[in-house]
Amino acid sequence: MTRGHLLVIGFGPFPGMPRNPSETLARQVGHLGRHGIAGVPVRTLILRTAYAAIPEMLEPALAQRPAALLMIGVAGRAKRVRVEARAVNRASRLFPDASGRMPATLRLDRDGPAQRKAPIAGRALVALRHHGVAAIPSINAGRYLCNASYFRALAETCPVLFLHIPPVKPGWRRRTGPAIGRRDPSATLARAVAEVGRLMLVAARHRNPA
Repeated sequence: MTRGHLLVIGFGPFPGMPRNPSETLARQVGHLGRHGIAGVPVRTLILRTAYAAIPEMLEPALAQRPAALLMIGVAGRAKRVRVEARAVNRASRLFPDASGRMPATLRLDRDGPAQRKAPIAGRALVALRHHGVAAIPSINAGRYLCNASYFRALAETCPVLFLHIPPVKPGWRRRTGPAIGRRDPSATLARAVAEVGRLMLVAARHRNPA
């Protein structure tokens, strides 16, 4: 039996992105899972887009030992959903966070590995495509808060995955962009991401059978 809960994380606004669609999608997935997914409760957390949010918000959430952790961020130049297969132990001082601060060092974890990988990424990519999402694999989660928080989360033993979504605009349709859905792209994407959450919980159950 899978213990714990599915933690779905989105991000708040940051410079250049006054409305972060990852927050909207995370809440949609949470609503779809309001009665649970695969028999497991779903919790939603919206992280401030600030490096301080990792120790102040993410780490306390990880201390509650979720069964699986699904993270969603926005990539401003993305045209398709990107399934991030890894995070790297590097930051950048080119862009300040939403609080105007830069990372203290270029190495996120002085004693940590150069990268951490998400074994579930390949199966998640297949699941998204099966549910009509134009998804592609990625090994570059950037050098911003998405990568930093992902690198920290991947230190946990539960299944962890990060999805980067494009900055989808209201009224977006297949003819003006990649095919996320014909009638209601946001609803199609939310259902597909919820299915990825279910896949992660199944993986967690197989890893920790009763």
